[in-house]
Amino acid sequence: MLSLMTNRLLVFGDVINDIVVVPSAPIRRNTDTPSSISQQPGGSASNVACWLGVLGSPVDFVGRVGSADLESQTRAFATFWVNAQLTADTDLPTGSIVVLVEGDDRTMLTERGANKAFSFDQITDTLLASASIMHFTGYSVFHSGAIESLEQLLARARNAGVRVSVDPASVGDLSDFGVGRFIEITKGASYIFPNLDEGRILTGLSRPLEISAELSKNYGCAVLTMGPDGVVVCSKGSNPIHFAAIPTVGVDPTGAGDAFVAGFLDSINRGTDLEPAVSAGQQTASRAVQKLGARPPLQHNV
Repeated sequence: MLSLMTNRLLVFGDVINDIVVVPSAPIRRNTDTPSSISQQPGGSASNVACWLGVLGSPVDFVGRVGSADLESQTRAFATFWVNAQLTADTDLPTGSIVVLVEGDDRTMLTERGANKAFSFDQITDTLLASASIMHFTGYSVFHSGAIESLEQLLARARNAGVRVSVDPASVGDLSDFGVGRFIEITKGASYIFPNLDEGRILTGLSRPLEISAELSKNYGCAVLTMGPDGVVVCSKGSNPIHFAAIPTVGVDPTGAGDAFVAGFLDSINRGTDLEPAVSAGQQTASRAVQKLGARPPLQHNV
């Protein structure tokens, strides 16, 4: 049951079954390569919601899955204390991704499945009324056939006093969709979380401090993540600030950005300033890369 609290986090977007493949040696084409293979639920927006849940944030997630997976996916979200409001698709299966992990590099082979039929009308005014921050990713923009409906949702969120957070999510999709078009749709969001490659394509600039400053002209706060090179943050009208990375020995980088976003937003929602929010994001991301897969460890020791 939805709480009447008005400081909830609202997340919407893709639900994905991740198949994570970690080869034990360089891949040999046209023959076998011994690998570690695991399957687990994922999806960028879903991952953010699950990390928020284990961090103690009250969080609602809205998405769409294949009808055969409705119960199992709902239980998977509940494991991380997420109130999942999932719509069952009787025609399309739950989306799936094969994630090929080679060191710090990831190659993703994607079938979006039921996510293609997601409707922004699933985010009701009741959900917005209880939310303080609404987060989504670029995947909900790039693959939507109803951009006008998304723009109406963003307007409804602003009118309800809900802060909007967006993660561009994919350099390839961003390039295909169009940078100018993406910015036009999402500008005015309170927070944007690009990685360095996404920041470069969004601005046409190469230096992190310049990228974050440029992004802050269209967004309330630009948070540029750079892995081992740390994070650069720039609020509108302020100078960019660089934060050093937390040294971490990683196992799998899948979902590190999602974990960072969750840690940051959880901290902000508790009323902290930017510096402790960045630290919280980095600590959560550090935990994420020390395990296989993109979601939190099941023992909830975050």
